[in-house]
Amino acid sequence: MNQGQKITSLHLDVLKEIGNIGAAHAATALSDLLNKKIDMRVPKVEMVSFNDMMEFAGGAEKAVVGIFLRIEGDVEGSMFFILPIEQANQFIRRLICDDSFSLRDSQISEIGLSAMQEMGNILSGSYLSALSDFTGLKIYPTVPGLSVDMFGAIISIGLIEISQVSDHVIVINTSIFEDGMEDSNELKGHFFLLPDPDSFETIFKALGVS
Repeated sequence: MNQGQKITSLHLDVLKEIGNIGAAHAATALSDLLNKKIDMRVPKVEMVSFNDMMEFAGGAEKAVVGIFLRIEGDVEGSMFFILPIEQANQFIRRLICDDSFSLRDSQISEIGLSAMQEMGNILSGSYLSALSDFTGLKIYPTVPGLSVDMFGAIISIGLIEISQVSDHVIVINTSIFEDGMEDSNELKGHFFLLPDPDSFETIFKALGVS
């Protein structure tokens, strides 16, 4: 039985609840960063196959912005935050007050890249902090890396290790929007959580749902 078959709806509900707690912390940090009230939530968490995962970003050849980090401590694995390029541009333009910024430019400003990496720091750190608080486990993220590339090329970094023992990944859908403007300028991204095989059991045992 592979790891995907062992994960139940109860496991996913627990991860969604943790995700929403992490999202609340991230929204506070993003509000301070953008100097306006930001809301964020996790509408859905699901376990999907590697093949289905490629469709979340519009296919393996879809150009996206990817934040990648390793998870260390009591739990080990990989985590990605994937955002469509135009939505990333929208966020960065507002943050650095430069409507001309584009991640498609041959010469991308360092200020814009730093802003995107800071967003990745906030989002991933908030989720992993919530997971650590819930489980009592020591969980440490590495410094996130940033890539602008095809989705398949970015995600392959984490798949190399886990694909030998599993063919599924946890997808944490994420919605970020300005307070009162949920249907306007909403950022929709995806976290892809790829715990190393032993870490699945460690997480759910700590949560009491193993």
